[in-house]
Amino acid sequence: MTTSDDAILLFHNTMRITDGHVEGFREAIAQAVGFAERHGPQLMVEVFVDERRMTAHSFQLFRDSDAVRAHWKLADPYIQGVMEHCRVERFEVYGEPDDDVLAGVRAGIGDGELAIAPRTAGFLRFGGGVRGRSPV
Repeated sequence: MTTSDDAILLFHNTMRITDGHVEGFREAIAQAVGFAERHGPQLMVEVFVDERRMTAHSFQLFRDSDAVRAHWKLADPYIQGVMEHCRVERFEVYGEPDDDVLAGVRAGIGDGELAIAPRTAGFLRFGGGVRGRSPV
């Protein structure tokens, strides 16, 4: 797995929660995020739910395309559990995934809109932990 900042990938997934599924979505996403925190390769995962709009926003930060592939292999059952309660409305990729990962994203979002923005500049600062968590 490479560690170059140029390989960093940030995913923003906007999901439309199915009517009547907010609680089921919350339970499934909590299980998925808990699993990712214990076993996943992500550097960061955050999920936000807007009940008024019936949308959820998931942000995941990966070191590179290899980490995305590892995540998919490990977390597929959890991803399927979440998708029982929503559909992808828009998926944004910040960075430049390899062709294999890009094809996997396209296949996974169905009719959802895909946007890709190559990295221009930036840095990572994960030294002191966030909200009482240990640093990654």
